[in-house]
Amino acid sequence: MKKTISIAVVLTALLACGSDDETKDMTYPVISGEGVTENPVDCQTYRRGDVLPVCFAFTDDTELGNYNIEVHSNHDHHSHSTSATECEEDHDHEHADAVNPWVFNQDYAIPAGLRAYTATHEIAIPSDIDPGDYHFMVRLTDRAGWQSLKAVAIRIE
Repeated sequence: MKKTISIAVVLTALLACGSDDETKDMTYPVISGEGVTENPVDCQTYRRGDVLPVCFAFTDDTELGNYNIEVHSNHDHHSHSTSATECEEDHDHEHADAVNPWVFNQDYAIPAGLRAYTATHEIAIPSDIDPGDYHFMVRLTDRAGWQSLKAVAIRIE
């Protein structure tokens, strides 16, 4: 009797934990310019008081989640290693300490169920920030939690 109960318990447990028909998402989402005019791109220059137009295409094999846009000072010329491009240095602001740097950090939701999405924004550049080198960064997360990062070097005059 105990053997019959043990087999029944094991079979019930196996059926309850059986394999899902859906495959687990094991791939990173993609940030690209495919099908759109990607913006910004490395080494573009913008003016204080103007807008920074943003346009990127996002894709994922299963489902997209959300994204974050960040802009921060690169007056110290650090790297995020997502771009091989090195912009010509601005010798007027070379390694200058930032007094009033621009810091922008905003999260955005992507509607549920999408595997492709185009992010477009016009971000106001404050007129009172320090001119110089900045990093524009996009972090894209899919519904499973995988994240991709794209960092672009830009200059603000």
